[in-house]
Amino acid sequence: MVTRPWLEIVALGQPAPQGSKRHVGGGVMVEMSKRLKPWRKAVAEYAAVAMAARSTLLDGQIIAEMVFTVRSKPTGRPTWWPAGLPWSRHTWWLPASAPDLSKLIRATEDALTGVVWRDDARVVAYRRAAKVYVGQPGEPDALPEPGAVIRVWAIPAAAEEIHP
Repeated sequence: MVTRPWLEIVALGQPAPQGSKRHVGGGVMVEMSKRLKPWRKAVAEYAAVAMAARSTLLDGQIIAEMVFTVRSKPTGRPTWWPAGLPWSRHTWWLPASAPDLSKLIRATEDALTGVVWRDDARVVAYRRAAKVYVGQPGEPDALPEPGAVIRVWAIPAAAEEIHP
């Protein structure tokens, strides 16, 4: 079993989603999120620093893990909170609101392409993908400010070692 990550990256900055586009005319589509470019740039820069001791990009089967610290926990009760379930401002929950987790993953995978791995198509599984709040109690990957903890495993070619 592969347990130790090949690479671990802590990228600070406001995680931004990729995928929602708007038409600006002439067949041109642009990303709706103005935060996407700064997020991708931050991820690529932090990844490049982490890769300094590595000699080559990954180009085989990859397992990844991404935990996004999206913002501070809101002080009010979320609109989706179940009726009848007690709530207080001291209650903690996971961020069940925008941005979409899958779109955060897409943006981050693209930022790592050409820096950590040759192609994000090589990612065959995720050990964990999550959104958390700043300083979330009991969450070891919750950062003190927005960002992401990214771990990457290179899968050995031996079939008995494929499962994480």
